[in-house]
Amino acid sequence: MSPHAKHDLRGRYAVVTGGSSGLGRATALALAEAGAHVWVHCGRNSEGAKAVCGAITAMSERDARWSRGDLRESQCVEALLDDTADWGNGGPDIWVNAAGLDVLTTEAAQWSFDDKLTALWQVDVMASVRLGRAVGARMKRAGGERAIVNIGWDQAEIGMEGDSGELFATIKGAVMAFTRSLAKSLAPAVRVNCVAPGWIRTAWGEEASAYWQQRAERESLLQRWGTPEDVAAAVLFLVSPGASFLTGVTLPVNGGFRHTPPREQAESS
Repeated sequence: MSPHAKHDLRGRYAVVTGGSSGLGRATALALAEAGAHVWVHCGRNSEGAKAVCGAITAMSERDARWSRGDLRESQCVEALLDDTADWGNGGPDIWVNAAGLDVLTTEAAQWSFDDKLTALWQVDVMASVRLGRAVGARMKRAGGERAIVNIGWDQAEIGMEGDSGELFATIKGAVMAFTRSLAKSLAPAVRVNCVAPGWIRTAWGEEASAYWQQRAERESLLQRWGTPEDVAAAVLFLVSPGASFLTGVTLPVNGGFRHTPPREQAESS
C-alpha cells in the first residue's frame, strides 16, 4: 500500500509549479499517489514534466496535464492562471508553489549576487505572491475544502553565513511572511501553509563538497540529509483532510535542526 494512502485526495485537482524535477516532482507524484489529478507546471524542463505526467496517468484513474512558462515573466504567470482556471471543481482544490530558481548548479551559479537576487525574487517571491493571491481569491469564491502551500527555508528565520545564506534567507523569509498574511486574508475559506525544507539532497546536495556533506548531517538531529520525498510528504499532509485545522503554519522539514557554532564550522572546513 502506498505510504500516502491514508491521505485521501481522490477527486481533488492539484497544480504544482516547478513540478518537473526535485521537490516539485516528488510533490506532484505524492499528490497523485493519494488520488489527486495533477497539473504539472515547468519552467524549461518539458521532458521532465511529460515524464511526471506519464507516471501519474499510469497510476490509473488519474488525470495529468502539463504546461511550460518562465515565471519571471508576468505574461507566463497570467497564462498559467488562465490555463488552470477551469481545472477541476470550479478551479483547483490544491495549489503548491514549488517553483524555485536554481542558482547553485545551473549556469546561474556564475551570475552576480545582484542578478541572482533579482531572478530569485521574480520566481520564488513575486510569482508565489501573484499566483497565491489570484488562486486564493478564486478558491474563496468557489468554496469547498481548498489549500495552498508555499515553499520556504528552515534557516530563513535564524540566518546563515555567506552569499547563499543571505540570498535564500531574504527570499524565503519573504515567502514565509507572505504565507502568514495570505492565510489571514483567505481565512476561513482557504487554508494557506508553508513547508520549510532544511538540508535536502537535490541536485546541489548530490554534488556538494565533503564539508557540506558533513555539515548537513551534523546539523540534523536525525543525522542525515532529507529527501524530496520527505518534503513531499509534508506538503501532502498540509493539503490533506488530516490538516484541516492548520493554517498560517510554517512546517520545518529538517530532521530537527541543530545549530553549528561558528568555531565548529571553521574547524570542519
